[in-house]
Amino acid sequence: MSGRSVSAQETNKAIEHKVKHLLSQMTLEEKVGQMTQIDITVVGALDGQHAENPIDPAKLEDALLNRHVGSILNTPFAPDNKAQPIETWRKMMKTIQDASSKTRLKIPVIYGIDAIHGATYTQNSVLFPQAINMAATFNSELAFKEGEITAREVRASGQQWNFSTVMDIGRQPLWPRLWETFGEDVHLATVMGTSYIKGHQGDDFSAADKLPTCLKHYVGYSYPLNGKDRTPAWIGERTLREYFLPTFEAGVKAGSPTVMVNSAEVDGIPGHANHHYLTTILRGEMGFKGFTVSDWEDIKRLYTRDRLAASPKEAVKIAVMAGIDMSMVPFDFSFYDLLVELVKSGEVPMSRINEAVSRILTVKYQAGLFDPKPLLPIEGNFATAEAIETNRQAARESIVLAKNDNNILPLKKDANILVAGPTANLLSVMNGGWTITWQGDTESLYPQEKLTVLEAIQKKATGKVTYVGGDSFDAPIDIQKVVNEAKNNDVILLSLGEKPYTETVGNIESLNLDQAQVDLANAAIATGKPVVLLTLGGRPRIITSIAERVSGVVLGFLPGMEGGEAFADILYGDYNPNGKLPISYPRNTNGITPYDYKPIESFEQNTYNPLYPFGHGLSYTSFETSGLKVEKDKVNMGKNVNVTVNVKNTGALKGKEAVLLYINDVAASVTRPNKQLKAFKKVELAPGQTESLSFTLTPHDLSFIGVNLKRIVEPGDFKVMVGKETVGFTVTK
Repeated sequence: MSGRSVSAQETNKAIEHKVKHLLSQMTLEEKVGQMTQIDITVVGALDGQHAENPIDPAKLEDALLNRHVGSILNTPFAPDNKAQPIETWRKMMKTIQDASSKTRLKIPVIYGIDAIHGATYTQNSVLFPQAINMAATFNSELAFKEGEITAREVRASGQQWNFSTVMDIGRQPLWPRLWETFGEDVHLATVMGTSYIKGHQGDDFSAADKLPTCLKHYVGYSYPLNGKDRTPAWIGERTLREYFLPTFEAGVKAGSPTVMVNSAEVDGIPGHANHHYLTTILRGEMGFKGFTVSDWEDIKRLYTRDRLAASPKEAVKIAVMAGIDMSMVPFDFSFYDLLVELVKSGEVPMSRINEAVSRILTVKYQAGLFDPKPLLPIEGNFATAEAIETNRQAARESIVLAKNDNNILPLKKDANILVAGPTANLLSVMNGGWTITWQGDTESLYPQEKLTVLEAIQKKATGKVTYVGGDSFDAPIDIQKVVNEAKNNDVILLSLGEKPYTETVGNIESLNLDQAQVDLANAAIATGKPVVLLTLGGRPRIITSIAERVSGVVLGFLPGMEGGEAFADILYGDYNPNGKLPISYPRNTNGITPYDYKPIESFEQNTYNPLYPFGHGLSYTSFETSGLKVEKDKVNMGKNVNVTVNVKNTGALKGKEAVLLYINDVAASVTRPNKQLKAFKKVELAPGQTESLSFTLTPHDLSFIGVNLKRIVEPGDFKVMVGKETVGFTVTK
C-alpha cells in the first residue's frame, strides 16, 4: 500500500468516529434538518434589499436554529436568479457560516450551485464550452483543466458543492439537455466525465481550491421516449446496464461523493421512488458511499405530478425509503415537518435517518467544512489570463469543421464578408442555459468585453465586414437587404441555430430550423456567392438541405464565452480545427440512429445515414492512419490486448488529430453493436510527421451484459478498427 492509501484509510476512520460521535448527540429534529435543502430565497431579503449581502439574518437564523437546515442552494433574487459579484458571494457565504456556528452542534451548511461550465453564477467567471463541446475536443486534459479551474473559481466564490457533472449519455437529440452531456458514446462520456471529476476534486476535495462534484442525473433521464424533458424513458435493464449505468459507475470510482437523482421516470418508476436503482444497484453493486440528493421539488412531485403517492407525507416516506438522503425541497420546510412526523409515528425507522445523516456528515467532514479554511484570494485564483487562454483553447478544439468544399476555408483576412443570421452577434447563443441566469438568455447581463462571432470577425478582418442581423431571435431579418449586400461581398457567413434554453423550457416538437432561418439561407444561397454556414445551439437542428448547397459548414454547438474568438481563429486560419462530433448529426428530424447501431439497423432497408457521422471532423491539413496491428492473434480469456497504429500528417500544416479505436464482437449471445469506441488519443503532428500510438484493450472493453444481466466476455472473434483498417483477434478459453 502507498503511504497515501494508508493515510486516506486513517482519515476515513477518524471521520467515521467523528460522525458517530456527532450523530449520538443529535436530536431527531437536528438529523432531519441535515436532510433538508432549501433555496436561498427562503432566507433571502425581499425585493433585492441588501444587494451586497442579500440574506435576511432573521430568516437565516430561523432556518438554521429552528429547522436545523443542512444545505442551501442556488443564486439569489428570484425570479431572475442571476449571477452575483464574487465579493457578494463571499459575504453571503460568511454570513451563512457564521450563523451555522451559532447552532447547538455547530454543524456547517453545505452550499450547492449549478456551476456546470465554470462558476456560472459568479459574475465574470471563466465560462467553458458546454459538455457537448468538451466531448468534441476528444481531449481529456482539457476536461481535467476545466474541472480544476471551475473548482478554484467556485471555491474563491465561497461555495462548497458543485451540481456537476452530467454522466447520463446523450442519445436523444430532441432532449433539451443534450448539450449538458458528453455525447452519445459510453466510453467518451466516461473518459471526459472522470477527467473533469479528477481535476475538480484532486486527491483531496477539502483542499482550498477543490470541492466535491455531483453525478447527474441518476439514471436514464437523458433518454426520454418523446424527447421532452422530464418525460418517461423506456429502458430495459440490459440496456440500462450496457449504456446508462457504466458512466455513473465510473464517476463513483473516480470519487464523486454525491449523486443527484433523475427527475423523470424509467419503466414506470419515478427516479425518486426507485429503490432498485438507488439502493440495490447504486449502493449494493457500485459501492457508492456518499449521499444522494433529490432534484428540484421532485419528492413533492411523487404526489403532485406522478400520482405515485396519495399524500405529500407518503411521497416523503417513499423517497426516503427508496434511498434519497437529502431533499431539494426547495421553497419551504414541508419535507422537514413531514419526515419528523413519519419517524415519530414509526413509519420511517430511525435507522434510515441515521444512515442518511451519516452519509451527509461524512461528506461535510471530507470537504473540510468543519474546519473551514480561509477563502482563496480572488487575485490569482479568479478569471486569470492563463484560465481564459485554457478556455479559448477548449473552445477552438470543440468547434467542428464539417464541410470545406474547394478549401473555401480558411478565409483571406482581406476578403469582403457579409455576416447574416440571428446567432452572429449574441454571446448567449454560445453559452446556453445555466449561464448567468437559469435559461442563459438574458443577453444584457453578459460581459460586454467578450466578443460575439461578428465582433471577433470584425477584429481580425482587414477587408470589409457587413452585418445584417437581428440581434435577437424575435427580430425579423431583412432578407432583401442580405440579397442586395451580397453583390458587394466575396463570401456570405450564414450564422444560424437556436436560442439558449434548458430543461422543459427547451422542449420542442421538431429538430427542424424555424422557417425564417430556412428562408434566409435559401435567399443567401440563391445569390450565387460562396456561403459558409456556422451553427450555434445545444442540439443538432436539421440543416441538410442548406449544408448540401453551401461550400463550408462549421458546427459550433455551445463553445462558451471565448467561442467568438475561437470561431474567428478557425475561420481565418489562425487555428487549425480539430474538433470531432461526439454525436451522430441527423440528416432528418426522425433519422435518429447512433453510431453504435445493431446489425438489424443496417439490414435490408435500414441504414446508418446521418448528415455527419459520430467522430466526423475535418482539418486544414490531412491525416492518415496505417499499420494497424494486434500483438497476438489469439488472446487468453482475461488477458489484455495490445494494439498499435501509426498516424501521419500527410498535409502541409501542423495540426491535431484524435485517433479513434473501435471494436466489434463478431458473434455473441446478445446482439452486439457494429462498432464501439474503446480508446482514443489526440496527437499534434507537424507536416510529414508520423507517430506510433499504442492502446491496451482490457477484458472489460471486450465485455457486455449477457443473457442473465451479468457482465461477461465470451470466447470468439473480435475486430479492431482504426481509420480505414480492420484487424482481428480471437479470445480463447
